Amino acid sequence: MKILICGKGGSGKSTIASMLAKNLLQKGYRVLVVDTDESNYGLNNQLGLESPTSLMDQMGGKKTILTKLLSAYYDGKPTSVIKETWTIDQIPTECVSKKDNLYLMQIGKLQHFGEGCACPMGGLSKDFVSNLKLAPKDVAIIDTEAGKEHLARGVATGVDVVLMVLDPSYESIKLSKKTATMVGEANKSVYFILNKINDQLAAAMIQKLGEKQVIA
Repeated sequence: MKILICGKGGSGKSTIASMLAKNLLQKGYRVLVVDTDESNYGLNNQLGLESPTSLMDQMGGKKTILTKLLSAYYDGKPTSVIKETWTIDQIPTECVSKKDNLYLMQIGKLQHFGEGCACPMGGLSKDFVSNLKLAPKDVAIIDTEAGKEHLARGVATGVDVVLMVLDPSYESIKLSKKTATMVGEANKSVYFILNKINDQLAAAMIQKLGEKQVIA
């Protein structure tokens, strides 16, 4: 199963991703956490792992990926840079930080002032997730950047379910409605995880969101 974690900035996406990964490990699964957030540098620390070499750097760097994407686009071909399927064991060893059955990989990070947009990371994220082939006892957790740009990029194409983390704010509720629409356009299911709440806030949020889609 491939699970995409999304939400607004500061809602607790990476914390939920880490907690979910540890819970699944206890249940006997092999867990791959895919860090697609180009700006957040803290996920590896929450998992207790070293930060691995990014897949983008291993494949030649941001400019190389961007050139391949643009070349395919202008040639009228699918804008993809990964065409073959990958298993967890086929990910380059330098791109994986591992402890027992917990694996972490990073797509790519913004590093320098003025280097431009994160579009190459988005394209690479979509390709990798879509082409990742999992064994029956494998689970991939895809931790995304804040907002909904990853949905516009199509990263959810290759996942089985989307979990959106919400905090008790107007921004989260507003974003949840747009996220539900976009996930529906991708023919995927979305469930909401309520974070940083008390019973009163939970009741108010569930009333707005719909009880069937909420994981309290």
